[in-house]
Amino acid sequence: MKILNLTEAADALVAGGVLALPTDTVYGLAAVAANPVAVELIFEAKRRPRDVALPIMVPSPSTVADLGVEWPEAAQALAATFWPGALTIVVPVAPAIAQRYGTTDAVGFRQPNRADLLKVLEKTGPLAVTSANLHGEPPCTTAMEVVAQFTGGVVSGVLDGGACEGVVSTVVRLGSSWEILRHGAIAEEQISQVLGPREMRAARRCN
Repeated sequence: MKILNLTEAADALVAGGVLALPTDTVYGLAAVAANPVAVELIFEAKRRPRDVALPIMVPSPSTVADLGVEWPEAAQALAATFWPGALTIVVPVAPAIAQRYGTTDAVGFRQPNRADLLKVLEKTGPLAVTSANLHGEPPCTTAMEVVAQFTGGVVSGVLDGGACEGVVSTVVRLGSSWEILRHGAIAEEQISQVLGPREMRAARRCN
């Protein structure tokens, strides 16, 4: 496995490769989200069940539409407040899009708060990214851990960004109301300040 610089990493991803990249939480396995063959290789590399969803990292909220996904007003409000940062926003998508990323009806999106990763994203567009580890193992937090765990497989290189020890992102799902799927760096109270209490939001949608 090669240690790559930023330009080499972006070029390899655009060419259809699967790489390991540093994020603002842990190292992640990444592939261009619009390339279904490359996305499928992430599941192979991670030995991940095909029905465990892959989130998408984006360079900006506007690029979500590039994948054919409608970005609701609630998602825009959250992104304007917390992105770039540790909030994954799950929104409904068409089944054909969802199946590409291991889900049935929704996909999670996040703009990371890390300069080198954002520079890669600006060159590649949205990336499917999941933590760099074999399924069931702890995530890798250094490039050397990635090399030790994935050498000899489909992961062709790693962008060395030093140690990654960030807090996991909060995952919020939007629909008729909203719910927290995973607690993390963004508190539920912070989200309610943007969207309002879940019960009140649900009641307004029903009127």
